[in-house]
Amino acid sequence: MVRFDSETSSSSSSSPSLFSPSSASRGKYDVFLSFRGKDTRRNFTDHLYAAFKRRGIITFRDDEKLETGEPIAPELFKAIHESWCSVIVLSEMYAFSSWCLEELSDIIQQKNDKGHNVFPIFYYVDPSDLRKQTGKVQEAFLKHENNFQDNKEKTQRWRSALTQVANIKGWHLSNRHESELIGEIIKKVSTKLCQTFASAPTDMIGLESRLEELNCKIGIEEEDDSVQIIGICGMGGLGKRAWFGLGSRIIITTRDEHLLQIYGVNDVYNPTKLNAKEAVCD
Repeated sequence: MVRFDSETSSSSSSSPSLFSPSSASRGKYDVFLSFRGKDTRRNFTDHLYAAFKRRGIITFRDDEKLETGEPIAPELFKAIHESWCSVIVLSEMYAFSSWCLEELSDIIQQKNDKGHNVFPIFYYVDPSDLRKQTGKVQEAFLKHENNFQDNKEKTQRWRSALTQVANIKGWHLSNRHESELIGEIIKKVSTKLCQTFASAPTDMIGLESRLEELNCKIGIEEEDDSVQIIGICGMGGLGKRAWFGLGSRIIITTRDEHLLQIYGVNDVYNPTKLNAKEAVCD
């Protein structure tokens, strides 16, 4: 997003955590993406990850190389615990992966123990098949129970996690465009993040309602990649600077360096003109 400040007659931009005074309590990641790589890594999940990235939503997606080894890599558990939510792409062959089921089991445990947010995507699968564990799911668990005959607790835990996630309201990809669904997902997660973290500290009386008004003008919950210019105009002492959370980065563009000195910027970058070699067109 881009902000225009009438006090400095300059434009500036900041990170998506602009209106997040409570961002100090935010996890390392906004979203943990759970999916079976062979099913969706190079199509739906890749497009979803790119959409999150464009919106400025910090998303963890496991390295393709990690999935070649068993058991599940410890860094994935750590990433789940450091994420605000998990978005789970439940594809037809998801239940065949012991890696995915172990990951899912930990996500559901985090949800039950710590209120971790979970958003399931039923990618051409019927939630009832997951709940009742019929069809491909039944086939998958016959395989797992044969492989883990000495650890029935593990497969039972996986069954329970799959049933629980199937009971969570999510998105169904069936007879619709993937791009449309991805837009809905980004909008929902973005809105929930905004509602969770764009709240004013209790000692800043009256700021909450003003933040809500500003968030409406910004339209952060809308799926719109266009550049926006928002002005924050008012007399000094109203707390305009206090709206920026810890870790915010503000970029101001202006031709008048004196204005930057007045604003008290930390550093100034002066882009140079193209040199003779760079300016030559082939």
